[in-house]
Amino acid sequence: MRGDRPILLFACPTVPSDIWVPEFARLLPEIEIRLWPEIGDAAEVDYAFVWHPPAGLFPRLTRLRVIFSLGAGVESLLANPEIPRDTPLIRMVDPSLGAGMAEFVLMQVLHYHREMPQVAANQRARLWEARRPPVAQDRKVGILGYGQLGAHCAEVLARLGFDVAVWSRTPRPMVAGLTGFVGPEALPRFFARTEIVVCLLPLTPETAGILNAEAFAAMPRGGYVINVGRGGHLVEADLLAALDLGQIAGATLDVFAVEPLPAGHPFWAHDRITVVPHIAALTQPRTAVPAIAENIRRDRAGLPLLHEVDRARGY
Repeated sequence: MRGDRPILLFACPTVPSDIWVPEFARLLPEIEIRLWPEIGDAAEVDYAFVWHPPAGLFPRLTRLRVIFSLGAGVESLLANPEIPRDTPLIRMVDPSLGAGMAEFVLMQVLHYHREMPQVAANQRARLWEARRPPVAQDRKVGILGYGQLGAHCAEVLARLGFDVAVWSRTPRPMVAGLTGFVGPEALPRFFARTEIVVCLLPLTPETAGILNAEAFAAMPRGGYVINVGRGGHLVEADLLAALDLGQIAGATLDVFAVEPLPAGHPFWAHDRITVVPHIAALTQPRTAVPAIAENIRRDRAGLPLLHEVDRARGY
């Protein structure tokens, strides 16, 4: 029996609960926490914290008030026909995600900027060649997406002196020092000036396949691609073709159309593709749970929720 305590269900089959439950218990002592699949009476559950939720779960949660996503990307939840459309869906906003993503993006941009793939190739060939990369202010980096993560990465790169441009689907206030491009009509100009492109967009019908043959052809020859958005942003065959032609010199991919990446996929063996197993930035319980706790308290007090997904926009 539920008694008087509200109930939070942890339903993340692929995520260890032992690193999350202590934080929930510490910050929400008034909440009863249940772990899938031992959820008791599903009709008693008030809140669900989910990631790749099991099929058949949501129709059983007839009392559900709010759904919390473990990840910042919610496209799979929006596509789930079982999720009630009148229940608020909250995307993950975790300060550690921004810091972790900025670390990863900076690492990869510097890797390509300082021509480390060529340095590694020279080592394999036992070739001593003192290369002279351009200074940061002459290296044009482009960020696709100016949400929380994109803005943080752009500002970190700009502080190091890189020539940073940002593309967004709609106009956004932008900090000084960044060049802004807005809307589909600006994409060709954005790609034409970008030597290293970083994709940090949400996946929507408008952004699916945005990293394609047309984009690669518009970039300066020998450019680089860093995809930390979603696998659906990249047309995989177009990237392979651009690499074969030398139009694109290399790519770092953290996200894929199918995850885990199948063992027979050509990306694994490609010498100019770095495969990263979707770990560019990971949600950390210590910094993520406070936002969830705040929203549960707001819901109990009848206050507006924070970071609610706009289903029409897809994020």
